[in-house]
Amino acid sequence: MATDDATPAEDFAQLLARLKDTYKVNDSQIAESIGVSVSTVNTWVHRKRQPRPEALHKLASRYPKFSRAAIFAAAGRKTPGPISADAEERLLELFRGLTAEQQEMKELELRALNEYNRSALS
Repeated sequence: MATDDATPAEDFAQLLARLKDTYKVNDSQIAESIGVSVSTVNTWVHRKRQPRPEALHKLASRYPKFSRAAIFAAAGRKTPGPISADAEERLLELFRGLTAEQQEMKELELRALNEYNRSALS
């Protein structure tokens, strides 16, 4: 749902309104289905805050008529790449082969990348 310049066609509050209409759910039902408080959903509806990536992933899983890409774009975030169970296991195996210091360095690097992704388009 993004245009050529990566500007979302709708913001997250608009996407939530469509989601509620499509699935005939309210803020409370959305909150319960993704494990957040109703007040958290209310801050999204009233454009006071943007959801965290974890909540966006849960929304995409719970409400599959809305793609991850559309949900992340509406929230002004880049869509994380997919990872298969096999790829995840390979990465864990590589990580297990590192020394404790190397694991700590990689964890810091990954946290920095995730933080950048959280804030880059917010």
